[in-house]
Amino acid sequence: MAVITKISAYSSGNAWGEASARDACGRLERGEILFFSATPFEFPAPDREFLLAQKQAESRFHKNISYRPKTNEIRGVERKGADDAAHLQLQEIMRRYSADVTRFTKSLLAPYAQTIMLDFASFRPLEEEGRNLPLKKRNDLLHVDAFPTRPTQGGRILRVFTNINPEESRRWLTGEAFEKIATRFADKAGLPEFAYSANSVTGKWRRRGIAAMRAAGLPVPDRSGYDRFMLHFHDWLKENGRYQEEERAKPVQEFPPGCTWLVYTDGVPHAALSGRFALEHTFIVPREALVEPEVAPISILEKLSGKALA
Repeated sequence: MAVITKISAYSSGNAWGEASARDACGRLERGEILFFSATPFEFPAPDREFLLAQKQAESRFHKNISYRPKTNEIRGVERKGADDAAHLQLQEIMRRYSADVTRFTKSLLAPYAQTIMLDFASFRPLEEEGRNLPLKKRNDLLHVDAFPTRPTQGGRILRVFTNINPEESRRWLTGEAFEKIATRFADKAGLPEFAYSANSVTGKWRRRGIAAMRAAGLPVPDRSGYDRFMLHFHDWLKENGRYQEEERAKPVQEFPPGCTWLVYTDGVPHAALSGRFALEHTFIVPREALVEPEVAPISILEKLSGKALA
């Protein structure tokens, strides 16, 4: 179960010193969850009330309402024409949320500020418990994160969550640290084969082919050996019934209304057992920006396999 560290001394600006910021980065990288009992960035009450009134699109394709800050685009929500006022308001709320949570994250975790990369944000209005989703898309099964369309090349997946539900906690189950599950399961999940493929002549030619297609403008994900293994490991853990059953015996962690928490979800196995109305923003932290790169999943997997994966 992941350790939850409560942060009470943070304030933006100079009051949050370099040593505190570096310590916060290290704690996250080692698999702790940083917890704020109240939202530590600006989020107006009218924005919260508007989000609580939204309805997600009736589609199994979209698990959540997603926001893409680089293109200012909303997906996964009903829209009634190009001039739909509610859609435009939602877009503006998510734009402000993305900007505010990004400023907060760069201030809290100053060692990352110059190199951290924006990924997607999301609003999760649906109840997690009992959702009818295919196994590989279920949030209530323990997994580590990897993105099919956005490979990280060994960078880490940092996520900031806020529970805007005014009445109910969001309930999580978390597993043991990545190094422990990788030591137990990586070989069984096929790490040697992925490592060999990443360093083989065939693997190198495949990467060159992908590079050529991307240069021609085709939207082909450039997955390293690390990215391909992590996508596989995400599914392998969800499909491992014995592992899921064993971990279900552990205590559940609750994130109450109004709180915010940060976690590296590529390194902390997690499952959202219940809860609705959560905001989330994802960032990618490059390997070279990490305070303790030796505990990153890619470093652990490269040590276990004896081969470079990115």
